[in-house]
Amino acid sequence: MIKINNISKSFGDTVALKDISLEVNESELFGLIGPDGAGKTTLFRIIATLMLPDTGKAEVMGLDCIKDYRELRKHIGYMPGRFSLYQDLTVAENLKFYATVFGTTIDENYHLIKDIYSHIEPFKKRQAGKLSGGMKQKLALCCALIHAPRLIILDEPTTGVDAVSRSEFWEMLRRLKDEKITLIVSTPYMDEAAKCDRVALLQEGRILRQDKPARVPDSFGEKLYAVKAENKYRLITLLKSLPMVTSVNPFGDSVHITSTEDKPADILQGLLQKELSGNIEISEIEPGIEDTFLKLMQER
Repeated sequence: MIKINNISKSFGDTVALKDISLEVNESELFGLIGPDGAGKTTLFRIIATLMLPDTGKAEVMGLDCIKDYRELRKHIGYMPGRFSLYQDLTVAENLKFYATVFGTTIDENYHLIKDIYSHIEPFKKRQAGKLSGGMKQKLALCCALIHAPRLIILDEPTTGVDAVSRSEFWEMLRRLKDEKITLIVSTPYMDEAAKCDRVALLQEGRILRQDKPARVPDSFGEKLYAVKAENKYRLITLLKSLPMVTSVNPFGDSVHITSTEDKPADILQGLLQKELSGNIEISEIEPGIEDTFLKLMQER
């Protein structure tokens, strides 16, 4: 569905994308994972024919994103990170407007949005600007789907949305695959990465790794330990001061570390107990996507 070859893009002295290459298969839910400023939005705008790359080539459905942009726009649904619908129009008016722009009707493609629209249909006469964050995202997805596109591009669709709405939103995306729609979605949330078929980890305009989410941690290559103590800030400071500890990353109520020692638990227990009060827990754990991403970033 999507083929990107050696795409680069700069804005003045700022390099947004550097020699990016990736492929997205038809009917795949592909995740682009990375922090703010990684280049996710720039890449999406190039794929959506809204921005020209400096170098390289982008194709969607075998069509060139520059030469064939008019034809491609008929088959692409784009949901930008910022809510961009008409806030003074009602839910129903926004949906009707977008259907009309693409020369279709709500009735013609209602089957595509039925499951999503059912959540907001009771508020169809409410102005879009007065909807909650989760409702706005559902309306935006409906508007992106109403012309039955073959590709949906979603730029951080759940940022600022509550946990329940996030979960509902991703269930909706999974169901869209049954309609033979390809989805490419960006997110800064690592727990959402696990819901994709494949992911690409992006940092400072470069792809660090592409793979299935379950296989990303396979490249971690070290033993990983979780350390817990009552004074977490003091714990982090002490761990960073120890030569045997090679990486220190806070995770919830624990701190994830790697070490030059093969079995560091006993040594660390003694060193930390001298400086910290209370119980200290040290256990070996399996690395996750976020651990791997942080490690790749530090190595780069």
